[in-house]
Amino acid sequence: MAVRPTRAALLTLAAAALAGAVALALRPGRVPVEVGTVARGPIRETVDGTGKTRVRERFVVSAPVSGHLERVALRPGDEAEAGAVVAVVTPAASAPLDARTRAELQARLRVARAAQEEVRAAADRAGVEAAQAGRDLARVRALASGGSASASSVETAESAAQAGAQEAGRAEHAVRRAAAEVEAARAALAGASARGGERVPLRAPASGRVLAVLRESEGPIAAGTPILEIGDCCALEVEVELLTTQAVRVSPGAPVEIVRWGGPGTLAGRVRRVEPAAFTKVSALGVEEQRVLAIVDPVGEGWKRLGDGFSLEARVVVAARDDALLVPASALFRKGDRWATFAVEGGRARLREVTIAEQGESHAAIASGLAEGDRVVLHPTDALAGGTRVRAR
Repeated sequence: MAVRPTRAALLTLAAAALAGAVALALRPGRVPVEVGTVARGPIRETVDGTGKTRVRERFVVSAPVSGHLERVALRPGDEAEAGAVVAVVTPAASAPLDARTRAELQARLRVARAAQEEVRAAADRAGVEAAQAGRDLARVRALASGGSASASSVETAESAAQAGAQEAGRAEHAVRRAAAEVEAARAALAGASARGGERVPLRAPASGRVLAVLRESEGPIAAGTPILEIGDCCALEVEVELLTTQAVRVSPGAPVEIVRWGGPGTLAGRVRRVEPAAFTKVSALGVEEQRVLAIVDPVGEGWKRLGDGFSLEARVVVAARDDALLVPASALFRKGDRWATFAVEGGRARLREVTIAEQGESHAAIASGLAEGDRVVLHPTDALAGGTRVRAR
């Protein structure tokens, strides 16, 4: 005999079905999100700063004696050969030198000559060391081609050879500077000994280009007044302003990328040193910041388009790895004093705390908290929380 359901039972079933339908209708839908994947790849972490070029060795030609300056014919950008006459001063008539003053000028000339001999000897040593570094590099490359030397040995030898060449170049500039000091001391002695009307020629202490004409017009001039500046625009260096909190991570020899310099592509450089003293600078937001200069040497071609005082931006590489576990930087956010991200698991967002090893421009290297192949939410919003149902767009 069949048992027919009662009216009460049917009503209960209908109410339960209606409640389930309402709950299903009111259940929050899946939040649409952009999803990225954790993968392995190379990463470089940089610290960025603004900077400008400057001539490595700048020579200022000054009047050795008081007198009358003839009009300077040179203009900024003109070439000047070492020893060429760049200005002429006619000394004013003066009383004969007393013995003490003449002895002082003669002593100054002797000191300048002694310093010239010292820097010339240092330049000779630097040249010998640079040549030895070049021979060592050739030997290491030969060993590496036969498999007897590692790639790191070749890189070390290349850095040593480059540093030796740069040191030899700086030593040559020091030789020219010392020669200029000798010339200035000789001119001072000659000018002080000259009688009124005897022209004293001022010669270029080194070959280069005229950077600035500080005194162009003819007229009276006092001893020591700067007349023009000369420098070699092919021997540039870059001064880059860095925050001191970032500069502590920069080491000599670190590679540098030069961007936004006005030309196509990037230029290469290498950090020579970080200055020991910082300075205070007010940012565009009105905040006082402590900054320090990093001096960068050019590497490779492309620098000939730049001159003295050209602005640019620099990226100093402080860490680099060829095989790191990378997560898109847009997936990361701060949770207290830790970094976190939302991983997508089973259609839900799961909060994960992560540890960052290096921070690149578009990705970050993960030390812990994620695994290769994990999917993460990009640009997470406040609508997300641990356990929120999500769907990839």
